[in-house]
Amino acid sequence: MKVFNTLSGKKEEFLPRGDEVRMYVCGVTPYDDAHIGHAMSYIIFDVVRRYLQFRGYKVKYVQNVTDIDDKLIDRSNQGGVPIRELAERYTRRYFEDMEALNVAPADIYPRATEEIPKIVEVIQGLVDNGYAYPAGGSAYFRVRNASDYGKLAHRSLDSMIAGEGATGSEEKEDPMDFVLWKAAKPGEPSWPSPWGKGRPGWHIECSAMSLKYLGDTLDIHGGGQDLIFPHHENEIAQSESFTGKKPFVKYWLHNGLVQLGEEKMSKSLGNLITIRETLEKFSPDAIRIFVLGSHYRSPLTYSEEIIRAAEKGAERLTGAVQSAGNGERGKSPLEAASYRQRFIEAMDDDFNTAQALAVLFNLAREINRLRDENRNVSAGQQLLAELSGVLGLTLKPPERSALDVKPFIQLWESIDRQLTDAAPEQLSDDIVINLIRDRFKGITLDSAEAYVRLLISIREQARQAKEWLFADKIRKGLEELGITLEDTPRGTIWKYKR
Repeated sequence: MKVFNTLSGKKEEFLPRGDEVRMYVCGVTPYDDAHIGHAMSYIIFDVVRRYLQFRGYKVKYVQNVTDIDDKLIDRSNQGGVPIRELAERYTRRYFEDMEALNVAPADIYPRATEEIPKIVEVIQGLVDNGYAYPAGGSAYFRVRNASDYGKLAHRSLDSMIAGEGATGSEEKEDPMDFVLWKAAKPGEPSWPSPWGKGRPGWHIECSAMSLKYLGDTLDIHGGGQDLIFPHHENEIAQSESFTGKKPFVKYWLHNGLVQLGEEKMSKSLGNLITIRETLEKFSPDAIRIFVLGSHYRSPLTYSEEIIRAAEKGAERLTGAVQSAGNGERGKSPLEAASYRQRFIEAMDDDFNTAQALAVLFNLAREINRLRDENRNVSAGQQLLAELSGVLGLTLKPPERSALDVKPFIQLWESIDRQLTDAAPEQLSDDIVINLIRDRFKGITLDSAEAYVRLLISIREQARQAKEWLFADKIRKGLEELGITLEDTPRGTIWKYKR
């Protein structure tokens, strides 16, 4: 199994340091709803974790919540909402979004405001060993004391721009130095420290939390490519300086970014599309297939057309798993082992989910072919469900319980009236005999699904009687209500368009 390590700039064999893979992924700053860019990153690292577990590894997964930050303070001031209340609201909504996307919860979600003692401890250690210094109630990291600063971004120190807090501060010894502790400002939340009341800088939060919950060296640290510099570069500098140059992370994994046209999707640019907005139009499986259909290190361009295509792909996989087969008993003719091996080979190559998805679609196609031949497909269906689960796909039919039965009753009544009032010359004798029968008169059903099945049965009899216009009327009527029909060798399959 090989992964691309941003630190080395190449694929490396994956060999964790111990029995448990220690994995840290930078979390959200909860001042607004999470967007599709967040969905991309957390779906990807959810799959990384799921695949490692599928391959037999134990994984301890930590994801932080930055619940104190300049953006939170600004939004709090704009809306007149206390910072804690704002952070709690959007943290809760973030968890709801992740659950809707079938992203498994991290093992630990440390919050910056609850980790102040550890953060102060790390900063004090850096001050004590000369890597940091207090100034004006704040504390700063001496970048030039970290001789290998820039190794993650593969840039020399002289070529870099200053990071957070690097502009316009007369307190700093060097413009490249970055803030570890921010002196308190009037009206802002603050905590006591040896350098005065204040709050932590962004970079030190992740170092302190990962060191506390995962130890001095992590196996995997993940995040978006926009975090490589300065955030992750600064994490390395301060963490390794604190631990006496112990390697902070063995494998750095960074996902590409979601774009709208030529621009990155982000809250700061105001061009975001939220997860909630997308889930109103598309299923969670469709969003996952949209994300996983490209390699995780590649940029992803948001397009509803592409997600609609992913929705159809999700329906194909779901149909292959869910549809009952009446195949002959006995051993399945499907070579399940070969599909499993191809899936593993794809995922072992730096989590190539696009190729892994291709394996699943090929497997679904083979399941459908064998089922059409009345062959046993149970082994293939079990494998498809298992491997889809590794990618976090649920392959559940869309929820139909919310379908309002009234429009379907009205459609049935219009069809029933046409049948009842039809003159002999309007319909053939066969269809009159088959359709206008007592069993269809005065029918009362209690669900939209029951009416859909009834209308499909009427349509099938119309097709058998070659009453094509009448059959098409039923199909179009159902389409107007969001129901699409697909005629297959196994009969007509209906799907509800979200």
